[in-house]
Amino acid sequence: MAEELGITVKKDEDFSEWYLEVVRKGEFVDQRTPLKGFDVLRPWGYRCWELLQQRIDELFKENGVENTYFPMLIPVSFFEKEAEHFEGFNPELVKVTKAGDKELEEELAIRTTSETIIYHMFSKWIRSYRDLPMKVNQWVNIVRWETKMTKPLVRPREFLWQEGHTAHATKEDALKQVEKIKEIYRKIHEEFLGLPVMILKRTDLDKFAGAEMSLAFDMVMPDGKIVQGATDHLLNQMFPKAFGVQFEDKDGKKKYVWTTSWGLSEREVGCVIMMHGDDEGAVLPPLIAPYQVVIIPIVFENEKEKVLKEARKLEKDIKRLGIRVHLDDRDEYTPGFKFNEWELKGVPLRVEIGPKDIEKNQIVAVKRNDGKKFGIKRNELKELVSILNSIQKELFEAAKKHLKGRINDAKTLEEASKLLKEKGGFVRVNWCGSQKCEEKINEELTAEVRGTLYGKQEKIFGPCIYCGKNAKEVAYVAKAY
Repeated sequence: MAEELGITVKKDEDFSEWYLEVVRKGEFVDQRTPLKGFDVLRPWGYRCWELLQQRIDELFKENGVENTYFPMLIPVSFFEKEAEHFEGFNPELVKVTKAGDKELEEELAIRTTSETIIYHMFSKWIRSYRDLPMKVNQWVNIVRWETKMTKPLVRPREFLWQEGHTAHATKEDALKQVEKIKEIYRKIHEEFLGLPVMILKRTDLDKFAGAEMSLAFDMVMPDGKIVQGATDHLLNQMFPKAFGVQFEDKDGKKKYVWTTSWGLSEREVGCVIMMHGDDEGAVLPPLIAPYQVVIIPIVFENEKEKVLKEARKLEKDIKRLGIRVHLDDRDEYTPGFKFNEWELKGVPLRVEIGPKDIEKNQIVAVKRNDGKKFGIKRNELKELVSILNSIQKELFEAAKKHLKGRINDAKTLEEASKLLKEKGGFVRVNWCGSQKCEEKINEELTAEVRGTLYGKQEKIFGPCIYCGKNAKEVAYVAKAY
């Protein structure tokens, strides 16, 4: 294999550099643009995003959510209407002040998120309880001028995402929506991407600007750092009040709506690569893989046409099974080169066919995640579906085992500091619930209180790790990207 295509760094020796090599050489992303953090999603990486997008979109629509599109440019004055929201996003806003040579009458911002413009429009669409609930989603790009170090897919300055917004007559109905989205995101992470998550309720210090409650889907990467995946928010009524989103209820009284917002981005593709990849490159779960099977003909000059003819027939037969399959019949590369290239890109299953296989009326299948080989009779191709299902399950189980090993308990700051340094992941600590203690814990450990486990009251196992007073909750502390 050409040296420039191979991974030169081991995953467990230099995780950050390994990741950069995989996303670049695996042709997921190209960072060679004039602006830092404004990367190109190459066709292979974009197809992963498309497959993820398609599945989420199906689940949203089953929940009655409709797709829409709101403008990219938003008046800065809209952000200023909700002070907490403006304070939270102002450092990341990219502002537009000129069009050509002319100064704009009003300063505009490229969207960092779209609550403000959406609730401006909700105020025009919602008049009566009959208009509720209103559920919309948009698939768009976002620009947030990150001041931290950028990382392709995981922390770029421009990224692709979906953001959903709903309006409801009651807080109870809005909470039910939060629960529905939580379950959709859980399914996407665990069943589709093979990524086990900790669903944490963010603290008041860390929740979304303008939210009453924020849920975050946190994942522990192999280097022990945390990546925040999807987020799911019950918003307070500051947005409806700021933008006048009211409805006339059944009793004839005017009331403000309750709203939710929720989002998931291309970051998930980066997390898949980080979690499942190995020293040879990416290892994609079959459900998100652009090609689930790649066919490599093993050709010799005297039997070339015979093998290629059978390989083309095989491709059609596999496609009939509903499998995304690609026949690599390029003349200019050897089978060995092709093996390595498709391993780097993460194709879950390689199928080999040569003269001897044709004689035996079989194919050879090789799993990307563990290298195991299977001889499969030509009339038993349905076995490929079972193998792909097993790969999907095996990747999730391996990631779940990794997560379980990265959750540890600490009763003192010294213990917590040692665990974060040596093992990474989450450290569970007892916490009194005060913001002052949270800030001190973050400061002392140079980490973050990520929140408390949502939907479960965990047993307290000691006093607050900082002040020593009675603890009210078990909090999860970690270092994040």
